[in-house]
Amino acid sequence: MALFRQIRPAVTIFLSLSVITGLAYPLGMTGLSKLVMPEQAQGSLVRVDGQAVGSALIGQNFTQPRYFHGRPSATTGPDPADPSKTGPLPYNAAASVATNAGPTSKALVDRVTAAVAQLKAENPEAVAAGLSIPMDLVTTSGSGLDPDISPQAAMFQVKRIARMRNLSEDSLKNLVDDMTERPLMGWLGVPHVNVLALNIALDTLHN
Repeated sequence: MALFRQIRPAVTIFLSLSVITGLAYPLGMTGLSKLVMPEQAQGSLVRVDGQAVGSALIGQNFTQPRYFHGRPSATTGPDPADPSKTGPLPYNAAASVATNAGPTSKALVDRVTAAVAQLKAENPEAVAAGLSIPMDLVTTSGSGLDPDISPQAAMFQVKRIARMRNLSEDSLKNLVDDMTERPLMGWLGVPHVNVLALNIALDTLHN
């Protein structure tokens, strides 16, 4: 009986905190967020013609040369050929991860070197114009899900997209400038461009 009296408060506290922090608080915050910020609470979904095409918070693996490309992603997932194994799966929201490779990592150096070579091959006009390759086009983010790139990274790709879509470079530069999100209050954060939103606007400009 004495043992039960000693254990009872601990069990009571454990169950009470489990209900409060594990059930009541999450449900309350979810309900409040749906009232105050319904779009964000639903995952900041981006819709085209009423259909969800992605989230403004998670990048997508754009590879076609007629689109702007985002940052490389280090996330992995099941290998389609053998589900028991894992392999590269860019922007896998179920496996957010960074490479954790340091500057002395040969694998990192080899990967960045390959990315630089690929960018030069895909964007010969930008290389010929002497444009430097922005760092965020060859390095992964801490989450592997970064949906944004710098305005410089978008501008580096303008010449390629102008060629692929037969558009003027000025119209694409204006589009990038219009889609660039400025620092909050002029100083909080850095300018960035959401790649999915930019590509949707690009398709609207020229299908």
